[in-house]
Amino acid sequence: MTETEGTEGPVIDVRGLRKAYGGAPAVDGVDLGVERGRITALLGPNGAGKSTTVEILEGFRTPDAGHVRVLGADPSRAGRAWRARIGIVWQEPVEPSPLPVRDLLRHFAGYFPDPLHPDEALELVGLADRARSGARALSGGQRRRLDVAVGLIGRPELLFLDEPTTGFDPASRRRFWAMVRSLAGGGTTVLLTTHYLEEAEALADEVVVLRSGTVAARGDAATLGGRRTARATVSWTEDGAARRVPTDEPTRTVAELAARFGGEVPGLSVHRPTLEEVYLSLIGEESGEHGEAAE
Repeated sequence: MTETEGTEGPVIDVRGLRKAYGGAPAVDGVDLGVERGRITALLGPNGAGKSTTVEILEGFRTPDAGHVRVLGADPSRAGRAWRARIGIVWQEPVEPSPLPVRDLLRHFAGYFPDPLHPDEALELVGLADRARSGARALSGGQRRRLDVAVGLIGRPELLFLDEPTTGFDPASRRRFWAMVRSLAGGGTTVLLTTHYLEEAEALADEVVVLRSGTVAARGDAATLGGRRTARATVSWTEDGAARRVPTDEPTRTVAELAARFGGEVPGLSVHRPTLEEVYLSLIGEESGEHGEAAE
């Protein structure tokens, strides 16, 4: 089989992946399957095995055991033709070049058989107006967007995004999300690692949570860890005091309260577990920074 064959099945097909360092397992039996055009978010705290798993998928580390196929090939043995089909946005920003932004992208485009035009890549990441600027003159957030443009320049079939929106302001982050959705809609497969839980919730078709080198849970953000069917908490104010009740039937509880109060219920709210709460329970943490997963 050549490096351009075997893409009818899953873009990423991993079974029983294992990798240890000094006898200590970093990845201990991970299974992962990603279909074409899907966005998968990989979450987990430090030491969960995210980086090792992704580096194996990118071909930078060799597994100790397990079946690993990415775009139909074994990443540890794949060559230039296979590498031209993937794009990588690294967690650490690339050292800025003295070249103007457009010339830098033109340089990277020369490594690929069918690259994007540099101006198209700059438009995608919101840097069209900085095409003639030196890369070193860009702000931190703009440099991060340039890293993304470099990852996209080869029209990758599979795009690895490692903490891609670090340094983005909220508006830029949402523009970036729209771009990623557009890429996936056009058939690009995306594997995303992020410490922004709202980013995973906004983008991912599937969320995979790693803990201690194993898969703790997988599913879409709405159902992960039983989130959709988890018990709700109905809260209200009565006789000057805050009241709350856990219930499997929040609609019935609210209807009973409305009947009792004869209409509006003071201070009414219905709460189901957030993605953050589910994530923290899955990794064994009781608290954390709002909207962020441990790195």
